[in-house]
Amino acid sequence: MQHRNRNVEESEFVEKIVSINRVAKVVKGGKNFRFAVLVVVGNKKGKVGVGTGKAQEIPEAIRKGIEDAKKNLIDVPILNGTIPHESIGIFGAGKVLLKPAPEGTGVIAGGPVRAVVELAGITDIVSKSLGSANARNMVNATIVALKQLKRAEEVAKLRNKTVEEILG
Repeated sequence: MQHRNRNVEESEFVEKIVSINRVAKVVKGGKNFRFAVLVVVGNKKGKVGVGTGKAQEIPEAIRKGIEDAKKNLIDVPILNGTIPHESIGIFGAGKVLLKPAPEGTGVIAGGPVRAVVELAGITDIVSKSLGSANARNMVNATIVALKQLKRAEEVAKLRNKTVEEILG
């Protein structure tokens, strides 16, 4: 019975492959090739995760990446299809700016950032990549930016105020 529940849980997540990289190790007999895959998984309801997998075959690397991503899921506060406030995420040389957008704007974001934001379930957002164009750094910077987001209730609790006082 428990096995069936796990299957249902797995199918609620959508996977998106951000990058597939062929890496070579030079050995005495020639070169050993492996594939490094960057995968984003999300349920489009506020949960998103990023993982990497590396193997000799692409499908195996993807499977490992998905497994890794499911271990690193984060919760994203979504307010009317957008984020509650502006946020900047920095990871290595990658720097990503996320801004809330009015309804109907859509997702304005580059490839790696778009993958993370869409799978988190955000429908309206404006983003800008300010640093590196490296997919791995951009994805991780986006995750850092999303982790920094707080709901008005959380901020009110931290400051011992009411939600009305925070929102003005």
